[in-house]
Amino acid sequence: MEYTPRLKEEYGSRIKAALMAEFGYNNIMQVPKLQKIVISKGVGAAIADKKLIEHAVEELTTISGQKAISTISKKDVAAFKLRKGMPIGVKVTLRANKMYEFLDRLVTVSLPRVRDFKGVKSTGFDGRGNYNLGITEQIIFPEINIDRVNKISGMDITFVTSANTDKEAKSLLHELGLPFKKN
Repeated sequence: MEYTPRLKEEYGSRIKAALMAEFGYNNIMQVPKLQKIVISKGVGAAIADKKLIEHAVEELTTISGQKAISTISKKDVAAFKLRKGMPIGVKVTLRANKMYEFLDRLVTVSLPRVRDFKGVKSTGFDGRGNYNLGITEQIIFPEINIDRVNKISGMDITFVTSANTDKEAKSLLHELGLPFKKN
């Protein structure tokens, strides 16, 4: 018997039907779905200290449950003392079961740990059905040991959906449990 994440089962059983009723789709294949989640973190101070990239890779790997990779600069920027090919960030792309597991942990455990949390902004949509969420502190994740953190930093989480409009994507993410602010 293979393990299926709770949110993936809920998507198949309840969320698809709710979205079909809400938007009046004729075919079940028209229903938008979450394709991937990309977690990225810029480490600008890594120009001076190379160990910061290793530490960021370790943190993102711990948070996501999948090995993170470092991203490198594409061009020289003299004002930032940056050369082409230098590592300046970290990212990880989650798909399938790991994606649903991360989203479940984010919604049920991590976001409620944010101080004075009233919901996520609904302005992070890009017009094509994708949503960007900025996290200011990585210590909201219970996997991170606060004693081992050398610098508090944030990260960007991008939810890539197959939705055609922002309204469909917002409805999908709301059904998956992302708590949007009330306007």
